[in-house]
Amino acid sequence: MAGAADAGLPVAVRAADEAALYRVARRRARQKVQRKERVDVRYSLAEHTAITDEARRLNLAGAHYVGAVVMAHLDGDLTLPAQRTSHDDLIDELAALRTEIAAIGNNVNQIAKRLNSGDHPHPGDAAVLTEARQVLALARDAATSVDIVADKAATSKRAA
Repeated sequence: MAGAADAGLPVAVRAADEAALYRVARRRARQKVQRKERVDVRYSLAEHTAITDEARRLNLAGAHYVGAVVMAHLDGDLTLPAQRTSHDDLIDELAALRTEIAAIGNNVNQIAKRLNSGDHPHPGDAAVLTEARQVLALARDAATSVDIVADKAATSKRAA
C-alpha cells in the first residue's frame, strides 16, 4: 500500500513529532572543551539535504543536530518510530499544545499593551480590554491544565 509520500502528496507532520525533535535537539548541552571524537557516517544526497534542512530550521549546526538525536536515542529520551508509545505521542502533543496556548497569551498581551499605551483611546477599547483579560485568564487556565496533564503523563510513563 502506497503512502502519501509515495503518491507525491505532502506528508503531514504531527505536532508530537515536531515537539519531540525540537525538545531533543535543544537538550544537548555544550561542553567546556571541543568534542574531538569523530564518527563518519555516509548519507545519500537526499538524506544529507533533509538533515541539513532540518538542522537549519531548528537553528542548529548539522553535526549538533545529528549528535543530539543520536545521544537522545541512546539515553532513552528519543525512540525510533517503531518504539514510540502512546505516552510519547501524548506528551509531545501536550508540549505542542502548550506552545500554541502560550502564543495566544502573548498575542493578547500585545493587544492589551497597545490599548494601554496611552494613545488616543477609541470608543471600543474598554470592551476589547475586558475581553482580552478574559481570554488571557482562559489561556492561563488552559496552560495550567495542560501542564498538569503533561506532568501526569510523564510521571505515569516513568512508572510504566
